Amino acid sequence: MKLCLNTSTIKHVPLLEKIRLVGEAGYEGIELWLNDVWEYVARGGEVGNVLKALDNHGLFVPSVIAMRQWGDFDGWEHQLVLDEAKRRFALGARLGAPFIVATPPLEKIEVDHLPSRYRELLEIGREEGIKPTFEYISFFKSVNTLGKAWEIVQETNDADATLILDAFHNWNSFSTLEELRKIPVSKISHYHIDDADPSIPAGEQKDPDRVMPGDGQIDLNSEIKVLKEIGYQGTVSLELFNQYWWEQKPEETLKTGLERMRRLLESP
Repeated sequence: MKLCLNTSTIKHVPLLEKIRLVGEAGYEGIELWLNDVWEYVARGGEVGNVLKALDNHGLFVPSVIAMRQWGDFDGWEHQLVLDEAKRRFALGARLGAPFIVATPPLEKIEVDHLPSRYRELLEIGREEGIKPTFEYISFFKSVNTLGKAWEIVQETNDADATLILDAFHNWNSFSTLEELRKIPVSKISHYHIDDADPSIPAGEQKDPDRVMPGDGQIDLNSEIKVLKEIGYQGTVSLELFNQYWWEQKPEETLKTGLERMRRLLESP
């Protein structure tokens, strides 16, 4: 598996500095947030400089984050979201990412419309040269379990439909290893690795409660074993939103994260 860094893990570092540090730390890829890129451009930078930095530090972009609200609205408001999708997809494709993460509604409970909406995104993706990949969020009200996310990907009935997996969301939603085993490896776009605060029960945690792999209560070894069993050999990103690690020197955060991932992935 190729080891990558989701830049939320060192959120407050400037974009080009993130790229430099991640490359120097020894990661193979970097998962970028599109809002970071737009902020950089708004301050006078150019996308070409981002591409040059990625090339200089030998990094590829496994996916970009994120496309939101595509399942939230109807009518003219939904059309605005589709217009935004074209803009985001075009930027993600220019950055060389094969995938852009597509998250379901936060508050809206209804999900019957999501397969058709996801198909819309996939069509736009084919036009722009990038594939939206479906992500479920364990603390959202719509799609919050692995099983339900996989159902929607199947109902979408599109060859390009995929799931992005996340160890934290799998654990926090009580999703099972048996559910993971049922997903064809060809339908997994990417894998986020993280751990969960040891003092808060599953089902009650949010993004800031993620901790460094090995510091929490998720049985990561078993989950990775299942991924290996089904033949997953793709990309893996460390993805934290943890205040403690944001406050450390980014070099230390990156070094610790890479060591922890290697230890997990290299275990038999």
